[in-house]
Amino acid sequence: EVQLMESGGGSVQAGGSLRLSCVPSRTDYYSDYMGWFRQAPGKEREGVAVIYMNAPNTYYADSVRGRFIISRDNAKNTVYLEMNNLLPEDSAVYYCAANFIVRVNRQGALEAGWLPSRADWGQGTQVTVAG
Repeated sequence: EVQLMESGGGSVQAGGSLRLSCVPSRTDYYSDYMGWFRQAPGKEREGVAVIYMNAPNTYYADSVRGRFIISRDNAKNTVYLEMNNLLPEDSAVYYCAANFIVRVNRQGALEAGWLPSRADWGQGTQVTVAG
């Protein structure tokens, strides 16, 4: 069974940057939609960023738009999440996901409260931002 493997998490100060990576365990695995989701302790999991095939087909939560960038390297079959100007409220476990259909609002942003009903999930990587 395929696994999605995240890496790149860590602890940073507010205003710092991190880049997360997601790579499937099987080299022949491909999904048109790839996304990043996060879950903080005691909170619901939420969508952060989604990419459909390639940029510019990207979709972001309003809370991260302008700060985070999702991209993918097809040669490496890897999806990235570049996180800039990190805030303490960005602290969460970040999960990579594949094989889902995205829902966006009329502004092209991920709808609040939306999660895919079915997806392939990674195990998550911890991001901690100190104030």
